[in-house]
Amino acid sequence: GDPTNSFSASHGIMTSITASYNEQGALVAEVTNVPPNFDDPEAMKAAMDARRRWTTFLDDATGYDSKQRGNKAKEWAKKASKAKSAISGARHFMRMSENLSDEAREQAESMIEEIEAALEQGDNTRAAGRAEKLSKSLQ
Repeated sequence: GDPTNSFSASHGIMTSITASYNEQGALVAEVTNVPPNFDDPEAMKAAMDARRRWTTFLDDATGYDSKQRGNKAKEWAKKASKAKSAISGARHFMRMSENLSDEAREQAESMIEEIEAALEQGDNTRAAGRAEKLSKSLQ
């Protein structure tokens, strides 16, 4: 992503941490963890400390606790899923429908393109909103 809006780091068991804010202002982080030496109490303590620090960072950076972040992530995924299912529903409907006007088909295809573009940009909220409109337009 944009270097002014992202960072890369590592800390303890987290051998790679990359994070950036997407176009919607959401923090997107990817972490690679290596398991500590479970037989070494010091390594275990360091791993737990790294985990705690990471959680604290995420709490501060996002303004949400881990449960809220989990719920947000589920909500975000649900929106993408809803949008994708609206696309396949619309395509199926258009295949089966014999009396759908060319204009209605073109409008639906155009909305499908918008939804796919929104999904590609990670804007699942917009994708879900457009998907709802798409479904209504074909009723």
